[in-house]
Amino acid sequence: MSTLRVPRHALLRHKLARLRARETGSAEFRRLLAEMGAILTAEALRDLPEAQRVIDTPMARMQAPALAGPEPCLVAVLRAGLGLLEGARWVLPEAPVGHLGMVRDEASLQPSQYLLRLPPDLAQRGVLLLDPMLATGGTACATLSQLKAAGALQIRFVCVVAAPEGAARVAREHPDVAVLAAALDERLDERGFIIPGLGDAGDRCFGT
Repeated sequence: MSTLRVPRHALLRHKLARLRARETGSAEFRRLLAEMGAILTAEALRDLPEAQRVIDTPMARMQAPALAGPEPCLVAVLRAGLGLLEGARWVLPEAPVGHLGMVRDEASLQPSQYLLRLPPDLAQRGVLLLDPMLATGGTACATLSQLKAAGALQIRFVCVVAAPEGAARVAREHPDVAVLAAALDERLDERGFIIPGLGDAGDRCFGT
């Protein structure tokens, strides 16, 4: 699981504890997910290439560091990725946004795609992929393969909770993709749900 990083961040841990709680309602769940999306986005992109440019402050001219290239594309895995996307757009309001619809069969645990809408310049920008759950790794790996087929050369994957099984699969099948999670949980249960996890993120986010 060498591609997975869990940042030591007190605010993330605090918000995640509330996100996990059974009594947290949909409105608060969505707000917390967006706030965590903003923090995780900043953490995931902390090493983007920089260049110096000349700016004028109200007091003087100076050399200031700025991004060397365009902001990465934000790609949300539907539905639950929309919660993280809201916070990511607070950090990167001008970044183009893509959507990838995946649904997991609850019996076979295999993902199938029903929607793909991506910006055209993935190769130039790179991608920040957003999905709250990394469980079996099936959806993540299928999504990563789709992004690479669409031309993405650099992909970073942000999730809230990851299971060891899914993290290991992503590391095995996509070792070039950096994964950032707020927590690495204990295991998957027999249905492929993360334990202790936080339940179905999409259902909790949208009240379904």
